[in-house]
Amino acid sequence: MASTDIDAARRFFTLRYWGAYCAAKYGSSSVRTGGSIVFTSGIAGQRPRAGWSLGASICAAMEGLTRALAVELAPIRVNIVSPGVVRTPLWENMAEADRAALYQQISDRLPVGHVGDAAEIAQAYLYLMRQTYSTGQVLVVDGGAVLV
Repeated sequence: MASTDIDAARRFFTLRYWGAYCAAKYGSSSVRTGGSIVFTSGIAGQRPRAGWSLGASICAAMEGLTRALAVELAPIRVNIVSPGVVRTPLWENMAEADRAALYQQISDRLPVGHVGDAAEIAQAYLYLMRQTYSTGQVLVVDGGAVLV
C-alpha cells in the first residue's frame, strides 16, 4: 500500500467501477424489461491477500453496486460474476515458465484441480443472463479457491 501510485489507483478504479456504473446508467434504458446486466468482480473482494487492497476494494464496490442496481433498475436483473484465476491474456506479461508454474501452484490448491479457462467462466455469464429468477447476486466461479 505504501508504494501505491494514487493516480494509477484512481485510473484503475475509474475504469473498473465508474466504467460499469456508466455502462448501466447509459445502457439500461436499452435493456428490455426483464433483461439482464452482468458485471465482473473477482474473488479478491471475498478473500484478499497482502498487496491486494486496491483490487479487493474495487471488487467489493462492484458487488455493492450490483446489489443496489438490482433494486434500482428492477425489473432489469443485475448480477455479477466473481471469477478466480483464469487462463487469459491477463497473465501474458509473465514469462511462460513462470506462468505455467503459477497455474500449476494454483491448480494443486484448488478442489477442482485445475485453473479455469475463459469458456468455463463464460458459462456463468450465460447462466445469469438466461435464467430469470436471480438478481443482485454474486456468482463465484473459482474452482473452490475461496474455500481453501
